[in-house]
Amino acid sequence: MIMDERIVIPDALLRNFDIPGQSPGRMICLAELMGARAAPLPYALRVVAENLARQTLAGTAGAELLGAVLGWTPESGEIAVPLKVSRLMLPDSSGLPMLMDLAAARDRVAELGGDPQTIEPKLPVTLVIDHSLSVDRAGHPSARQFNIEAEYRRNRERYSFFKWAEQAFESLRVVPPGAGIIHQVHLERLARLVDVHDMPGEGPVVAPEFVLGCDSHTTMVNGIGLLAWGVGGIDGEAVALGEDYVVRIPRVVGVRLDGRMPAGATATDLVLTLTERLRQFGVVGDFVEFYGPGLATLSVPDRATIANMAPEYGATVGYFPIDAQTIHYLRTSGRDDAHVAMVEAYARAAGLFAESQSPDPAYSAVLTFDLEQVSPCVAGPKRPQDRVPLNRLKDSFLADLTKPVSARGFGLVPDELEASADVPGLDGPLRHGAITIAAITSCTNTSNPSVMIGAGLLARNARARGLRVPNWVKTSMAPGSRLVEDYLDNEGLLTPLEELGFGIVGFGCTTCSGKSGAVGEGIAEAVADHGLVAAAVLSGNRNFEGRIHKTCRAAYLASPPLVVALALAGRVDIDFEAEPLGHDEDGEPVFLRDIWPDPHEQARLAAQSQKPAQFTRSYAGLFNSTGLWEDLETATGPRFAWDPASTYICRPPFFETVGEGVPDVIDGARVLVRAGDSLTTDHVTPSGEILPASLAGQYLLEAGVPPEAFNAVTQRRGNHEFMARVTFANQRMRNLLVPGQEGGFTRLTPDSEVVTIHSAAMALRDAGQPAMVLAGVDYGMGSSRDWAAKGPLLLGVKVILAGGFERIHRANLIGMGILPLVFASGENPESHGLSGFETFRFEDIHGALASGAPVAVTATAPDGVARRFSTMLDVSSDHERMLLRKGGIFAAILRDALSALPEPGAGVAP
Repeated sequence: MIMDERIVIPDALLRNFDIPGQSPGRMICLAELMGARAAPLPYALRVVAENLARQTLAGTAGAELLGAVLGWTPESGEIAVPLKVSRLMLPDSSGLPMLMDLAAARDRVAELGGDPQTIEPKLPVTLVIDHSLSVDRAGHPSARQFNIEAEYRRNRERYSFFKWAEQAFESLRVVPPGAGIIHQVHLERLARLVDVHDMPGEGPVVAPEFVLGCDSHTTMVNGIGLLAWGVGGIDGEAVALGEDYVVRIPRVVGVRLDGRMPAGATATDLVLTLTERLRQFGVVGDFVEFYGPGLATLSVPDRATIANMAPEYGATVGYFPIDAQTIHYLRTSGRDDAHVAMVEAYARAAGLFAESQSPDPAYSAVLTFDLEQVSPCVAGPKRPQDRVPLNRLKDSFLADLTKPVSARGFGLVPDELEASADVPGLDGPLRHGAITIAAITSCTNTSNPSVMIGAGLLARNARARGLRVPNWVKTSMAPGSRLVEDYLDNEGLLTPLEELGFGIVGFGCTTCSGKSGAVGEGIAEAVADHGLVAAAVLSGNRNFEGRIHKTCRAAYLASPPLVVALALAGRVDIDFEAEPLGHDEDGEPVFLRDIWPDPHEQARLAAQSQKPAQFTRSYAGLFNSTGLWEDLETATGPRFAWDPASTYICRPPFFETVGEGVPDVIDGARVLVRAGDSLTTDHVTPSGEILPASLAGQYLLEAGVPPEAFNAVTQRRGNHEFMARVTFANQRMRNLLVPGQEGGFTRLTPDSEVVTIHSAAMALRDAGQPAMVLAGVDYGMGSSRDWAAKGPLLLGVKVILAGGFERIHRANLIGMGILPLVFASGENPESHGLSGFETFRFEDIHGALASGAPVAVTATAPDGVARRFSTMLDVSSDHERMLLRKGGIFAAILRDALSALPEPGAGVAP
């Protein structure tokens, strides 16, 4: 056995376990392994330890890693551990490029003399088509049918490809459109928490699941005690093909919850407040685990709301241990009784079950949070962590109008504050703060029955007082689960929502990811022509600039009831305490407090909405085809038949050549983009509307695609030429090399003409010069989109030098062979006097890969003055170093696939 000062790892790690309703199995003696600890291990690390224990038994991981996790203390340094993944979850948005890469890999292996079917996922993969629904029509009884027909019409090629992929890859299952959003489907039906695994030489072993998803909000299932988080599509395909998944565990932060939520506060208010507090506390890349007496007062849907937004507060996970609430939810959601019994029995036996009397685990740091202090709020106008108390919304918005853009304001001057626009047919003039989009949307809130019931009750009360929504507001509701329609309809709350325009437009991710559809006639033009700061309100998780809609320079996250309330007001510059939402038929003012849901009725209806029979009915036939899905024609066979005329599905170029890995020196690099802090993946790769005047729009027009068939950026991710042109081309992108101008523009010298970033990148490529990005802190925050790394690669970007990176995006950059370099602590572009017009030389990169040595940087200004400083390569494991040495994940995949061939294959680097 192996021993350190605290932990004894026995040679025999398994013991017998009676699996309820099944043959006896075995389990890891996790509780015994932890018995020597002075303080309990955090629950999330217990799942990590069990995963490593199985790998230790199988001989695929060294016992020293298991010892390091079991011996973890708050003073421990960062630990990098490989984890065995149980399943992979894909939305169609990141699933399409991933599966296209696998199809291209099959082609390349076949062309080099190998068996294409060696490219096959080694673990179960589930793809849920949920990110392609646009709100083309809203506020009309035919909206849902109209939108789904438009969805199929636009996405026929993409959906046909998914059908081909399902028959080509044995490990892939596809959930057709219309089932809901991937995270709700995962939470309400697919997550098992604990499962029986076959371990070679041991037979059935009961163990907790560890799941990766190619969407950052995969963390939603942390709310039921399932350890899972989001990775980019690049990491996802590597894991699917058997590459190691290595995670670094820097800190485990405990959030102690005390008290209980006051009446009138919602789970959305709670998560927005926690997001603000945790961003201020600093948990980027950390494991966050919730505990304390207040935990028992939060239902699983409330916990899932909090866990969902882990990416917004920057954590790897927002973990809630398995407890009595978890078991209650599993039963309520219609899980098999025998399976629920197994989950509970195993969790108790393995030390994964949290009891109210259980001692608190040891944590690296603790944030104490009083649930009693939560009050109604929104977040915005540009970031989810910028919480605004509801009673300060008006003052906050008015102040933001004149704040500088660099301070996340809108930079208006006094003469612009009274701007207004009259649009024929509207109920009144448009002014700053007018709400053009109000949407109950996204995974975060639309699976939470309390806030959805609350929205229905507020709508009912508003209709009873004769209120209606002004007609400049486009309203919509796109639940993440079909269950929502059932319980709203059962309680008579669907009709009042429909009467206010919040009818169901479909089931899927819509406004939150920029698929808002067009606003009313003349509104977009009026907003643009008069320079108005119009707003969106949505029950989503992200409100980054340019994400929601081109008319909405401001965007606020809010609970579903507040979305309805703000839609009734028609504006965000309202003081709800002093100003009415409207007037009833008698001319009496109606205030928000007059129609706010009664908390007792809301709690009662929410509780009775969750019944096993309803879950079972809503998820019957989850994987079954519908008529529209069945009617799609598709190819068959192990290799995909690419259509050279397609503007949707183009064979990716990433396997055509295999590079030699990163060089020791990168010389002559020029800055394409100089960005400030918090450049998001939405800035790098936008997800919403395609404007005909944009470079990407012009590309489609030249290919013969009319504007009405453009679809959205997300749906065009299968065309690398299009994606190269949209990279760094968000309409709200601000490149500091071209101050005062928004969009995808740059210049390479102080006196050169302003050109598109794409054309500048092509000029550098033709000149044989590498491109780079210079940025501040929090680079790459936001969605886990692989194209935010693939796009820069296509533009020739070799280095991104920033103040710091968000976890998922940093891993994606490494997967593409792009160096993520960070300034030394306290340093930034300004401290080194960098303008962005310098020519850069990076030296001793191989030393950084081998030993963590600094990368020396020389930045030579146009006047010849050279500045020298050191940076660090931001890598977390030997696996990431290997990827950079090989030239990225595609080189690694191709080499591995060809390793079984008698010859290495012509043209393939050894």
